[in-house]
Amino acid sequence: MELRFSEALMDLRGSATREIWSKAKKPGMISLGGGSPARESLPMKQLEEIAAEIFSDYTLMSRGYNYASTEGFDELRGQVLELAKTFGIEIPGLGLSNVMITTGGGQAIDLALRTFVNRGDSILVENPTYLGFLQVAQSYGAKLTGVEAGDNGLILADLEEKMIRHKPKLLYVVPTFSNPTGKTYTRENRAAIVELAKKYNVIIIEDDPYSRLRISGSAVPPLKNFDRENDCVIYISSFSKVISPGIRLGYAIGREEIIRKMTIAKQGADLSSSNISQLLVLRYLEKGLYYPVVERAIPVYRERKNAMINAIGKYFPEEFSHTDPDGGLFIWGAFKTPIDTAAMFDEAINRNVAYVQGQTFYADGSGINTIRLNFSNENPETIERAIKILGELSKETIAAFHEKKMPAAS
Repeated sequence: MELRFSEALMDLRGSATREIWSKAKKPGMISLGGGSPARESLPMKQLEEIAAEIFSDYTLMSRGYNYASTEGFDELRGQVLELAKTFGIEIPGLGLSNVMITTGGGQAIDLALRTFVNRGDSILVENPTYLGFLQVAQSYGAKLTGVEAGDNGLILADLEEKMIRHKPKLLYVVPTFSNPTGKTYTRENRAAIVELAKKYNVIIIEDDPYSRLRISGSAVPPLKNFDRENDCVIYISSFSKVISPGIRLGYAIGREEIIRKMTIAKQGADLSSSNISQLLVLRYLEKGLYYPVVERAIPVYRERKNAMINAIGKYFPEEFSHTDPDGGLFIWGAFKTPIDTAAMFDEAINRNVAYVQGQTFYADGSGINTIRLNFSNENPETIERAIKILGELSKETIAAFHEKKMPAAS
């Protein structure tokens, strides 16, 4: 039988990080490629105790075993609003109608795109940006354009010029410990981005899964807090990096009309997110466990990030430039020599180290010489061993590149 796949999926490739998951199963593989939180940081004991409480409470579990509202449990949405205040979102008038629970942050992104995007619509993204967003946006037929960024955030002149030229419906950003670069936008940059969005009638999707994982420096309020009229920013986050990726719960905060449309879109997707996951997270937040567990995790991330930074300085070629983020999960780097890190990947796998080639994070397919390294998933000793392997491989690849460029002897 001939398979007639949809146009939306015909030319769509699988996520690079998902491909790495399959290769990381190889015995002895060291993965610097994924975005998983440190296993040691996950509150497994607390979740085990909460699960036992829930499953032994027949009245409570009667909710867990039944259907629920698409928006999510009211009590959990209320907890999310209180949590958002601690993140720096202090907008008067926010209520339950401005919040919905989703099946991970990824679903919230998908629902926002489903709500706004028609085939051919323009979307602006930071260049580079989260590859999962690029993949989903492409499936909706969106035209993606990268906006250049510096150490302080988006280059505002480039952003405005592209808003004028492309007339985008949406701007997607990860402004705190960005995936993949680990960079953080300044307060001034965030305020200016929101002003430009209002001026040119652009909805901002603010993706914020990492901001609680701050290793150093001072916290910066989300872009959402600069949207004082609750008008143009959809704030998306999840519990994956702090509680557990396996719980698959996220949330969106935004204008009531937007949340209502996203809720309708969710009805056609999965009716509602897991009731049992909602009960687990609700009880977890009610017990006040959120920040104590974050505080316990920070030293783990600090040690692992420092181990990677030190190892890069020790083993990588001098021409390699990289970020040194104040938090999150990733270090981003670029080789001065235009080596192809995608072509280098297979040999890295042969040497039992996985990473993500940077090209996959660019809307225009550039960044051939870039690489994303995850420091959260392995212990310091393993990180150093992996970086030593990659350092040796990158030096060999650079040498081979220059050897090919050398003119033949006469």
